[in-house]
Amino acid sequence: MSRPDEHALPPGQRPAAGWPVLHYGPVPRLRPDTWDLSIAGATADGGTHTLDASDLGRLPRAQVVGDLHCVTRWSVPDCLWEGVLARTLLDLFPPLDSVRDVMVWAEYGYSANLRLEDLASPRAVFATHCNGEPLTAEHGWPLRLVVPHLYAWKGPKWVRGIEYLTEPARGFWEKRGYHRHADPWREERYSYQE
Repeated sequence: MSRPDEHALPPGQRPAAGWPVLHYGPVPRLRPDTWDLSIAGATADGGTHTLDASDLGRLPRAQVVGDLHCVTRWSVPDCLWEGVLARTLLDLFPPLDSVRDVMVWAEYGYSANLRLEDLASPRAVFATHCNGEPLTAEHGWPLRLVVPHLYAWKGPKWVRGIEYLTEPARGFWEKRGYHRHADPWREERYSYQE
């Protein structure tokens, strides 16, 4: 299902008042000098790759305009996200040709599974900024995945790793009854809809 026009919201969604803070567990206290991002699992070269904050800062940056749709039925439309396109990391550290699924890991062991095709979207971004301002800790600083065409639980805050999978797996919320794909235009909220 496609978006009917650029200002419409998905079925069942309403505009948010501001940008609500919603997450499971406490906000981590991260230090830029110890933070890193790993790319692991079924990589094309068989290795695990690690980027620290300065490595990430040297990668090409991009801006993406995209909505943030929470499964709890609020949406923040037309956010200007800035960061490193997911496609950039996929190109630098490609998966094996057989990989179709990815797990994105965040602080406290939080995880979100995605199809590789969703992570490879030209609008999927590992964001450091929103609307010209650095992300706050409550909104995912230092790095948050944003995949505008999926519900926001597929875009973890406080990202620490990307794992290429050879078999599909379910992430944190998917193990608790949420939909594997999470398309807001199809209202893919719960696993019983799969």
